Amino acid sequence: MHEIEPFYNWRHIYVSEEDEQSPFYGRVYSEFEYSQTIYNFYIHPQWDEFGSRTLYLKVILADYDEHYAVIELLGEWNDAIENDIMQLKREVIDKFQLAGIHKFIFIAENVLNYHSGDRDYYEEWYEEMIDEEGWAVLINMPEQTQYDFRKAKLQRYIELVELPNWRTFKPFHLFRKMDDEQVKRLD
Repeated sequence: MHEIEPFYNWRHIYVSEEDEQSPFYGRVYSEFEYSQTIYNFYIHPQWDEFGSRTLYLKVILADYDEHYAVIELLGEWNDAIENDIMQLKREVIDKFQLAGIHKFIFIAENVLNYHSGDRDYYEEWYEEMIDEEGWAVLINMPEQTQYDFRKAKLQRYIELVELPNWRTFKPFHLFRKMDDEQVKRLD
């Protein structure tokens, strides 16, 4: 796991630790000292901790003019024990929503497991997004993880999308593609 780095090809456009509105503003990272773990496996030091012991993230783009953020995830999404959705909602999503972001693209190809819990935070978040004409998508969640996510019927709140070539898109084009699809779906 220590070799899985957050996507860095957009760093010339956006750096979350330099964004004053980002929950991770001012963070300093080591390129050489691995200190964070998921189940005793060290992870790359560029990943951001937000209160979960099993799920980490990296905000790879936030566009306040277009009101969207692209966030990459790593680890195990565990609502049953860790209540990861609560941590994600309170520590990251709420802060971005206060800054005007209400459309979220999550890159989920490195979410290795999902364990369901209560739906309350998903429902709350969905209500807030709908009020602002927002949405959330999970791109490329692994098949076995999608199975558990669908079993909990959470795709009603966060759309599951397959887009294997997302890295070839420029940020705005990825957003446009997701926005067009979500607007059609919600209409």
